Amino acid sequence: MSATPSSDDDLTAGTTPAEPATGPATAGAAPLLVPLVADASGLVGARNPWWLRALVLVFIAAAVSVIWYTNAFLSERFTETTRNRADVRLALYTGHIMSELQRTSVVPLLLARDPALITSLDTGDFSVTSQRLISAQGEIGAASIQLLDATGRTVAATDRTQIGANHAMLGHFVDALRSKETVFTLAESASGGYEFSYSRAVLSNGQPVGVIVVGVELQKFERVWAGISEAVAVTDSENRVILTTQPRWRGQTLTEALAKRVPPSALERAFQATADWANAPPDAYVGGEAVMRTDARIPFHGWRIVSFTTYESVREQVNAMLALEIMGFAVLLALIFYLLSRRARSQSAMFRRESAELRQLNLRLQREIAEREKVQKDLAVAELTLEQSSKLAALGEMSAAVSHELNQPLAAMKTYLAGARLLLQRKRPEEALSSFQRIDDLIERMGSITRQLKSYARKGGEAFEPVDVRGCISSALSMMEPSLRSRAIRITRMMPRSPVMVLADRVRLEQVIINLLRNALDATKGTADPHVEILLTAGETATLAVRDNGHGIADLDNLFEPFYTTKGPGEGVGLGLAISSGIVKDLGGRLTARNAPGGGAVFEVQLPILAEKTQAAE
Repeated sequence: MSATPSSDDDLTAGTTPAEPATGPATAGAAPLLVPLVADASGLVGARNPWWLRALVLVFIAAAVSVIWYTNAFLSERFTETTRNRADVRLALYTGHIMSELQRTSVVPLLLARDPALITSLDTGDFSVTSQRLISAQGEIGAASIQLLDATGRTVAATDRTQIGANHAMLGHFVDALRSKETVFTLAESASGGYEFSYSRAVLSNGQPVGVIVVGVELQKFERVWAGISEAVAVTDSENRVILTTQPRWRGQTLTEALAKRVPPSALERAFQATADWANAPPDAYVGGEAVMRTDARIPFHGWRIVSFTTYESVREQVNAMLALEIMGFAVLLALIFYLLSRRARSQSAMFRRESAELRQLNLRLQREIAEREKVQKDLAVAELTLEQSSKLAALGEMSAAVSHELNQPLAAMKTYLAGARLLLQRKRPEEALSSFQRIDDLIERMGSITRQLKSYARKGGEAFEPVDVRGCISSALSMMEPSLRSRAIRITRMMPRSPVMVLADRVRLEQVIINLLRNALDATKGTADPHVEILLTAGETATLAVRDNGHGIADLDNLFEPFYTTKGPGEGVGLGLAISSGIVKDLGGRLTARNAPGGGAVFEVQLPILAEKTQAAE
């Protein structure tokens, strides 16, 4: 960070109280308000009525335009919403009608096959037939049920006053005998409405002996619709109204019903013109009120259902939004008049206020500059401290890594020296020479390890070459031979017969395998039957898995962190897996770990396989 003040700071610091031209611009929101108010007052003081009138007229014209556009936009939006809701209601009404018709259409089929009814028609005994029909009506909820004999006379009915009536010339009786299937009949009633019924011939020995007639209760929907929608009508295939919330429409075509209305008075026409000025042209008028029309098809005999919804709800919502807009514009207009009507403030008072604000601003800037200089000094000290700490940490990590990686070769050298001494005592120098050769190999390996660690510290890399992973496993096991002989542990190797070639540094790859085997041996120290499995597979990648039956891994998240270890003091520094993970990443692979399902841990090394073409190119 730099303590050099910005251009704004220089400008403010160099401004004197006698120069208010640039001072308020740097003082923040409070100084900016002063010249604006003063300018407004000056305009009023200058008394420019043409400018004031023009400003007010422009504002009013803008407000009217916004209100007009808002009214048109919201009217269209809310009208569309209301129409969509009407469509949803019509879909529900259609479903209710179809459900009632389908439910009732099954009843004549069931009753026509009732043995009791057939027997009563054959014997002429109808003493309990009406009671049976009444029970059936209570179960199915039909409007009425009648049983007619072969002559069309009502012999049983849920309404006992209908017994004895003759239906020989009515459509539901004649059509049922002709078709011998369930027939739907629509007929006008004496009260001026319509009756809906299903009828079916009752057969005995293949011959019609009567007709069962079941009335459909559709008039109940009229009462429900009357409390929800403004006007609803159901028309048949001839556009004749058969169900409606407007009783005077029944029996007429929908066009005739809408055309007949009482001529409005002059006052009603005035109210209607006032109410319709902001709406789109209405689809129709019901009771002298503009409505929108929504149609839907009922999939039954060409029926249609039509609803008429007023614009009242639309106007209520639009007017609520317009009221808020008008209120906002009124508040803005009042604020404009308030600002324009304020008197001009004294010039000297404005200068004094600006001078005081500039002095306060200069003091704040000086304090801020001093704080920034102090923070910069503290930051420089912290950076030096952090740099020194980083150097010490890197040095400690390097020394710990060298100690960790050289422990295994040193232990092996100690074992081979003891064996060579014993062989020399037994006068077997040839065999002792082989131990000295192995010690020489270990010394060479220790030199390679130190060179690798130095290259790792330099973030560099060794020259890679094609390496057979099987040979690396064998060399690692040979290196681990002294440790393996000191314990009774079972080692299982499963490797393919053909070479598994990867592009790597042989010594570093062996170092990874030794670290994994060493961790497996340490994990199985408290196990009754220690067992370590080494599995090498070759597919798209070369995968080496080392599995043990030890205690498993308690913390998988921090497993590959440097200096993380679960061993006791003096047994490990927690760098083996961190170094191994870094080596595998340098080789272009990855090292993962997980707990085995049956207990123990599994470490997997995945390396890119060296293809035959790549190997030939190498």
